[in-house]
Amino acid sequence: MTLTAVLVLAVGTYAFRLAGPLLRDRLALPAKARELMSMSATVLLVALVATSSLMKGQGFAGWALPVGVLVGGLAAWRKAPFVVVVLLAAATTAGLRLLGA
Repeated sequence: MTLTAVLVLAVGTYAFRLAGPLLRDRLALPAKARELMSMSATVLLVALVATSSLMKGQGFAGWALPVGVLVGGLAAWRKAPFVVVVLLAAATTAGLRLLGA
């Protein structure tokens, strides 16, 4: 049963991804629809970041993790290299946890 579900999901995902290049020239979306799709991708990404940085299990993750994510976000906004962004976020979170936050 599980293998069947995985195979159906894999085929559906592949078909969905293949539909983009195949239908690109046949389907024209209005500018407003393209703008909304772009905006919805941003909203989903922000929601993912918020839930993964604020929650740990069923409760609040503490202040160290959200502050670390904020520092990493600021570094990324300032166009720091990815390695620097990750190291700053991790160092901030670890430092705050070490201090008891």
